[in-house]
Amino acid sequence: MRYMIIVKATAESEAETTPVPDAGLLAEMLDYHEQLMKAGALLDGSGLRPSSQGWRIQYVGDTRTVIDGPFAETKELIAGYTLIQVNSREEAMEWARRFPNPAGRGKPAEIEVRPLYELDDFAPSPEIDRMRDIF
Repeated sequence: MRYMIIVKATAESEAETTPVPDAGLLAEMLDYHEQLMKAGALLDGSGLRPSSQGWRIQYVGDTRTVIDGPFAETKELIAGYTLIQVNSREEAMEWARRFPNPAGRGKPAEIEVRPLYELDDFAPSPEIDRMRDIF
């Protein structure tokens, strides 16, 4: 089972006052991700640049519109993610509980954990078979 640990953005991460976390936080994050790797659970992980450097594509009918960042609602943005593969929801929750505070000790922060769909979650079909060939 794959899960994404989503690091929610903060005003500081959106302002990019410091593109790299302080040395203590960076060490905590590296230790945590190294533990995931040694356990065979780490698939991927990265920080995201602020929304001011991104864009959205809005769909209305058949029309697509590009909307440049930054985006106002910081609480709905993500600043990074860690993708893990584990055997159960409980195991994912245990790893999530150990995730270092992404804003730094004592600062308010939030992470969200969501399971990914697997191809086996879908009824067999030619389209799912094509997806299996791609992935």
